Amino acid sequence: MFEKILIANRGEIALRINRACKEMGIATVAVHSTADADAMHVRLADESVCIGPPPSAQSYLNIPQIIAACEITGAEAIHPGYGFLSENARFAEIVADHGITFIGPRPEHIRLMGDKIAAKQAVKAVGIPTVPGSDGAVGSDTDAARIAGEIGFPVLVKAAAGGGGRGMKVAHKPEDLSLALATARAEAKSAFGDDAVYMEKYLEKPRHIEVQVLADSGGKVVHLGERDCSLQRRHQKVWEEAPSPALNAAQREEIGETVTTALAKLGYLGAGTVEFLFEDGQFSFIEMNTRLQVEHPVSEAITGIDIVREQIRIAAGGLLELEQSDVTISGHAIECRINAENAFTFQPSPGTITQFHAPGGLGVRFDSAMYTGYRIPPYYDSLAGKLIVHGRNRNECLMRLRRALDELVVGGIETTIPLFQRLVREPDILDGNYHIHWLERYLAARGA
Repeated sequence: MFEKILIANRGEIALRINRACKEMGIATVAVHSTADADAMHVRLADESVCIGPPPSAQSYLNIPQIIAACEITGAEAIHPGYGFLSENARFAEIVADHGITFIGPRPEHIRLMGDKIAAKQAVKAVGIPTVPGSDGAVGSDTDAARIAGEIGFPVLVKAAAGGGGRGMKVAHKPEDLSLALATARAEAKSAFGDDAVYMEKYLEKPRHIEVQVLADSGGKVVHLGERDCSLQRRHQKVWEEAPSPALNAAQREEIGETVTTALAKLGYLGAGTVEFLFEDGQFSFIEMNTRLQVEHPVSEAITGIDIVREQIRIAAGGLLELEQSDVTISGHAIECRINAENAFTFQPSPGTITQFHAPGGLGVRFDSAMYTGYRIPPYYDSLAGKLIVHGRNRNECLMRLRRALDELVVGGIETTIPLFQRLVREPDILDGNYHIHWLERYLAARGA
């Protein structure tokens, strides 16, 4: 097992990884920008190293500085968390070249799944169902029109190197296609340096279902059930729950077995999440995230399995100690992403926390690096905390969430708490009757 791990991230996820390391008896190194000198993850780590000024490109994305921090402190492994360098295959290779262990998948799998076209082809070959669409990158507008005619409108144009909803455009009818292609290509080039796009059938009211997996070096792959991430705004998740209100036991077993069998064939290693659109009883692959997910705590809540701990054990060469039959789903869990944003316009709201009170009680977890007096900087993602609640069933979970939201106090900035206080009382949410377009339509109807 490792004696010291460097955490190449910040905020709540850096704190989450630090906690897992401490419980395993592993010393930790926090890296930080000058803007994060007083951050909680820096305060609680055993050591800390400043790696640059506030802009991410000069600090949290600065590979030479991160490697130097490892060498200075003697850290044997790097945990990248999520975002920043977590899905950068070249970073994983550089880490290995310096004799340091990257706590994550093999570089070839990060690279494969980072290319949405190659990923779709690869998973299709090992038995995972995919959305009808182009076999590869779309060439000319004429080719695009032909493919769209074959799969039928509406169609979704997606960046091959995309993520986070960037480089995605919908063409509802033939005359929309040319503009959708041009816009998606321009966004993809700007965001990812690659203007390749592909096309898929646009599903009208699908659920976003993802399957959490763990895979060891001995070829064993287990899944931890599914998460429903259908409440989204501009393709960004805001609310996740497990298990999904939309699946029955047979569907859950079917998709879990499909995913684990496929990833065993691919020789996958570590934690990962395979994401699907689910409509009319059919699953369609959209992407795989080769890292820890923001919403991993809901899977931990319903299974009792520490995913970060398992990531570290696998990276150290350990084998999974559990069989699929050992994974049991207990109760229901929901996570709300508490962002430093206006609850309805989603305008960022950095600033100083003047009041802070975290909710507590049975089945309540609040992952956050906030504290009274902490200044949320304007340079990074607006996620300020994650409220996770667990109950014996979905109704108990919802009532516990309502109570916890009313207890949570964050003063001095705007947050998304009021949005969740409203959603947790909406009939469609209470009934579990929503899809990936539901939240945007809900907000639009209220002028948000």
